[in-house]
This record gives sequence, structure tokens and C-alpha cells, in this order.
Amino acid sequence: MPKTLASATVDRLLHHAHVCVTQGESVRLAQATDGRGVLPLSPPPEARRG
Repeated sequence: MPKTLASATVDRLLHHAHVCVTQGESVRLAQATDGRGVLPLSPPPEARRG
């Protein structure tokens, strides 16, 4: 995606948005740097019965 298109898309999304700045450690970043990455969602209980 070209930078100008990405910038325009973000601008459209955030035009009327309220941006909340948070502080603290990012759990997702910590998982990624630990090598765990993104954990898959577990299937719903009815799918596990098989």
C-alpha cells in the first residue's frame, strides 16, 4: 500500500476519533519479543467434542 494511501486511510479513520494515550508495558510486544508471537484462539466448546 502506498504511503499516501495509508496516510489518507488513517486520517479518515481518526478524523472524529478520540485517541487515548496509555502507558505501561505492552503484553503483545512482550509476547512477540519472547518468541511466543500471537497465540491462536481456542475453538468453541462444541467444535472440540468431535
